[in-house]
Amino acid sequence: MQRPNRIPLFPLDVVLMPGSEFPLHIFEPRYKLMIARCLEEKLEFGMILAANQSVAAVGCTAEIVQKLRDYPDGRMDILTKGRDVFHLTELFDEKEYYEGAVDYVQDGAPAHDVEQEAQLLQIFEKCHAVLFGRPWMDVAAEETGTLAYRMAALLPMELEKRQALLEMRSQHDRREFVLRWMERFLPKLVAVQRTRKLSGGNGHTLN
Repeated sequence: MQRPNRIPLFPLDVVLMPGSEFPLHIFEPRYKLMIARCLEEKLEFGMILAANQSVAAVGCTAEIVQKLRDYPDGRMDILTKGRDVFHLTELFDEKEYYEGAVDYVQDGAPAHDVEQEAQLLQIFEKCHAVLFGRPWMDVAAEETGTLAYRMAALLPMELEKRQALLEMRSQHDRREFVLRWMERFLPKLVAVQRTRKLSGGNGHTLN
């Protein structure tokens, strides 16, 4: 299927990851119009990080997978899913909402590293168990190319690191990036959880 080279844009302080779901509450009039168009034309829009009065050069298209709720005043809740990474080549401010000329970017040839994947899965399952109190069920296990993206979407990773991950064009590099981040994050997470349990158990709070 041919993808359009000019798409509606939704600048946000969010980095959408391919393969991950993200709910949105649509309330601004311009974005009500944009989403109505996307629903009517079955069109994906581009989510792109907006910070410091500028937008990033790389974003991710969002497919509207479900309209969750309509409000009487025209607001709506939708569920989106990240699809394709794009490079923004030109920004248009001709309508109520922004549009962008985009080039869709591709990864280099994937290099399957069995040991790296095993380490990644092992440490992510530990992080997930501590963060959410339940095992991780990978409902999209067949989408191997988005594994690192989908993991990052569930982790409290910093925006600039999420953006750096989105801009990487090597599956191996993305997985290594997420793996090293979790190796630093997990000990801190476990320590915080241990402190909370101790604090809750003896009736004292941290100063």
